[in-house]
Amino acid sequence: MSKKQQLENQRLDEAARAGWLYYVGGKTQDEIAKRLNTSRQSAQRLVALAMSEGLVKVRLEHPIARCMELAETIQQRFGLQFCEVVPSVVGDENSTLGLGQAGASAIERSLKSDSPQTIAFGTGRVLRACADELALMNCPQHKIVSLVGNIANNGEATRYDVAVHIADRVKAQHYPMPLPVIAGSEIEREQLHQQAHIARIHKLARQADITFVGIGNLGNTSPLHVDGFINDNETQSLSSMGATGEVIGWVYNREGAIVDCEVNRRVTSSKLTLASDKPVVGIAAGMNKKDAILGALRSKLINSLITNETTAQALLNS
Repeated sequence: MSKKQQLENQRLDEAARAGWLYYVGGKTQDEIAKRLNTSRQSAQRLVALAMSEGLVKVRLEHPIARCMELAETIQQRFGLQFCEVVPSVVGDENSTLGLGQAGASAIERSLKSDSPQTIAFGTGRVLRACADELALMNCPQHKIVSLVGNIANNGEATRYDVAVHIADRVKAQHYPMPLPVIAGSEIEREQLHQQAHIARIHKLARQADITFVGIGNLGNTSPLHVDGFINDNETQSLSSMGATGEVIGWVYNREGAIVDCEVNRRVTSSKLTLASDKPVVGIAAGMNKKDAILGALRSKLINSLITNETTAQALLNS
């Protein structure tokens, strides 16, 4: 697909969103402008474009319409600050295609702020895909903070250090977390956290204006296990405790309760504030992650979600 065609498709997507919000969602143009982070004049033009391009008839003739309906329902059911649902790939229930672009757009909206922002990031494959989709920018006024340690068990730098990659692309201040993802013991973790420079990073993370995290499933295919942070015995032990998901290494069950386990006693990541009044955006999709996402929503570890159509419907059916 040519760049021109990509821009045209993006323009129609925005028009479809504006058209749905106006004709189906009953939003005013001021409300649409705020939702889409644009001016009232731009919102008015997008609504007009939706009509002129034939996207609005008796119903919105665009695949984004179903996604927006799902997003609105999920947002209301789980009391989220916002939710975005992208179209799914037919025939692949675990696909994450489209999350990178949607996540990058959400991140860019924060980066475009003229006022200094502290933006915190977890790690993982989907967040790295978001980072790869980011436009090159110059944002020296912003602080990019890592929530997760960037050292693997063997001393090697982790492959999915998202914050450093984003900071490099957007030329922002970067505050890495120079720690092992999981400490050797609870005492070691406490000693590491008492170091002055680590305490400052944790403080910055708590003050973040917006946070972006991935959501990991548990089991033999979980990122924690595949990437070597927990072994077979620890994986089986977590399963026997009913653990279903993790956010920046903090393990919880399907109901959203943080599990009393060895991993949670040794993980070095910053603690997320339950039911935070600031946006904490979880970006994840796939039927293999359905219970993990559901637990994260129920726990209030996240208060915003970017997912896909298949996963969204499964969450509503649970």
